[in-house]
Amino acid sequence: VPVTYSLSQNYPNPFNLETSIAFFLSSPLQVDLTIYNILGERVKTLAEGQFQAGSYMVTWDGTDRAGHAVASGIYFFRLKVGDNSATKKMVLLK
Repeated sequence: VPVTYSLSQNYPNPFNLETSIAFFLSSPLQVDLTIYNILGERVKTLAEGQFQAGSYMVTWDGTDRAGHAVASGIYFFRLKVGDNSATKKMVLLK
């Protein structure tokens, strides 16, 4: 099966003020990269839309959709590409 995308672990992890998330696309694809809390609630969408093939790096500053700082804890980030997705865990420590 050809690899059409990949999602890297965030760095640093655990993190304090901000963290970076990298992903790679082998062809133009519809992408949705979203942060979720431990309850599965959407916290913030970091990337959404049609992306060209290539490597991408996005940064999360530990804020929610309204720009408020979120609490310390475990969060998940999910990269959805078409009907496929990959999810990884990260820890925010303040």
